Parts: sequence; C-alpha cells; structure tokens
Amino acid sequence: MNWEPEKLDDQAYLAEGDPSGMLVSVASSAAQIRTAHRAAVEASVDAIASEGRPRAIVVAGMGASGVAGDVLEAVCGYGCPVPVTTVRGHRLPGWVGAADLVMAVSSTGDTQETLALAAEAARRGCRLLVVGGTGSPLQALATQRNAPFVPVTVAGQPRAALWALVVPLVAAAASLGLVEAGADLFESAAKRLEDVAHRCRPSSESFINPGKTLAEELAESVPMVWGSSRLMAVAAYRLATQLNENARYPALWGEIPEAGHNQLAALDGPLAERDIFADSPGRSLRLLVLRDSEEHPQVAKARQAAVRLAQDRGVPVSEIAAEAGHPLERLATVVGLGDYASVYLSLGYGVDPAPVSAIAELKARIGQ
Repeated sequence: MNWEPEKLDDQAYLAEGDPSGMLVSVASSAAQIRTAHRAAVEASVDAIASEGRPRAIVVAGMGASGVAGDVLEAVCGYGCPVPVTTVRGHRLPGWVGAADLVMAVSSTGDTQETLALAAEAARRGCRLLVVGGTGSPLQALATQRNAPFVPVTVAGQPRAALWALVVPLVAAAASLGLVEAGADLFESAAKRLEDVAHRCRPSSESFINPGKTLAEELAESVPMVWGSSRLMAVAAYRLATQLNENARYPALWGEIPEAGHNQLAALDGPLAERDIFADSPGRSLRLLVLRDSEEHPQVAKARQAAVRLAQDRGVPVSEIAAEAGHPLERLATVVGLGDYASVYLSLGYGVDPAPVSAIAELKARIGQ
C-alpha cells in the first residue's frame, strides 16, 4: 500500500473509497449527542439517583463502549467522590457488589464479554444501567432486572458511535451529582463537533483541513500519541484505536508524565533513526502530543522537555491543543479531529475504513 495524499482532495475518490460512509458516520457525532441526550431523558436515567450515590461505578464495555467508560471517568475528574472504573473482559472484580452501580454498554447489545459482566452484576445484586441495541439480549436483561435502558441506534460501524454511548453515562453521573452536565453542556459539545466537522469536511482542501493535515503528518510514521492529562490520555487511546481499526495502522499511546518513564526511551532506538540518503524513507517514529488546556504545572514542564528531546534527536513532533471549556467539550474537539484523521489516513493508503476482517475472523474462531 502506497501513501497517496493527493487523493484526499479528490471527491470522487473519497466517495468511492469509503462505500460504507465512515466519513458520514464521523460527521454525525453532533447528532449523536443530541439524540443520545433525548434518549437518556426519555429512559429516565436520572431515576438511578433515587437510591442515592453508589459506592462505585463500574462501566462494562469493549471497544468504543469501553472508551465510553474511560470518558466518563476522565470527565468526572479527580474530584469525583465516587470511583469510576472500566472493566473489559468476562469477570467483574471481586469487590463489586450490591452497593455499586454497573453500567453495561454495548452498541449492538450482544457483545459477549459485556453480556457476561451484566449477568454477573445482576447475580450479585448490583444496581444496573444498560445502554445498547434495541431488541438485544442486553435489553432483555435490563427488562428482567427492571433497570433503566437507553437504546442506541447505530447506522454504521459501532466504533463511530462513541458519543451515542458516552452521553447516557454522563447524564446518569450528572443525576448523581458527580459531574455538572445538563442540556446546555451537551448542546455546546455538539456544536464543537459540528465545527470540527465543518473544518474537516471532505470538500475542504488539505492545506486548510486539519483532519487531512494530521493524516499527512502521521503517514509513513509509527505514531506515539501522548496526552498531557487524564482527559487527553483518553483522547490518545481513542486515536490509537481508531488508527488501528480505520486505517489498520499501528500506534502507541501514553499519558504524560508516565510516558516519560518508559516510552520516551524509544527516541534513542532504531525506529528513531532516519537515513537521509535512502532511496525511500523508512517508517520511523513521530511524537504526537495532545495538550489539555488545564495541565498540571509539572506535566507542562515534562511535556515541553519531552518535545525538545524528540526534536533534538530529529524525531518529528506534532501538537494538538484542546480548546478551553468543560472536560466534555475539550475532549470533543480533540477526539473529533482524531476520528477524521484516522479515516483520511485510511483513504490515503487506499484502505476501506469500515471492514475489520481480522477482528471478525477472531470472533468467528472464538465462536466455533
């Protein structure tokens, strides 16, 4: 596969290379927020507050559903009086019990691991909130347990439905007093995503399109994506997984300052070397830093030093700064841009961003 950036400004090519409409799905992010907020209100997610605050919140989910749990934890922040954790797998931690709230999330409603966790939570007598596909096994479990159920309608790939999964969780947390989030916030976050969609639209040429520009910077590199806060670390993880799935592209992710204690050493390794006399440049490291508008002073110092270290070694650096605002708004601006970049990177390599055959094959083999 060859990188052909000129094709990113060919509208006919973009339409032909994206038959499943992944770009359209990414552009629907703002609509997802509005629809999901209405669905959460209609499902009365605030009813979970009638039993008071839980001891802890456990989000059960895989893929984008797991990312939704990470978003909830990061948006609630360090001052949250209730611990929020995400479980990806088949078993709940031993400490989870009747005093805790389990949020089971699956866009399809039939994710094997999530179903197992939700069933275990029910057996343990946990409070339950379910977000998933209508008519799914997960909805049936919610009905059986008389738990709030928020329906999710996914037109494309589940990974493109992140905001449909995030909003009900944040709305529920707001009803528990764990984060300030009302209709005005969700509308503001939607408008931020609309602005990203406008700037990254396919008809916008590469030299002014931040999504295409970021894709060009990441192309022919091995990206190390670092966030300068817990919030931006979630954005870094999201971007890495989107590069994996949409573009079939490898990427590392980390959080500053932790990344400075391990991943930073790769700047002195073989992938950081560049042969300026080679006929064609090999794929080498690129550091991409996602900067939060609210950084700890020591983290800011660590970020600046890491960037200088990379530049001193000839490793190219890209930086993306989150816009100021509520944590959900800050996250939306960065995640939205990353989602577009991952799709454009895919199309620049001539890869259809929708199908993930290796993942489908793995699930088929497990199911045999």
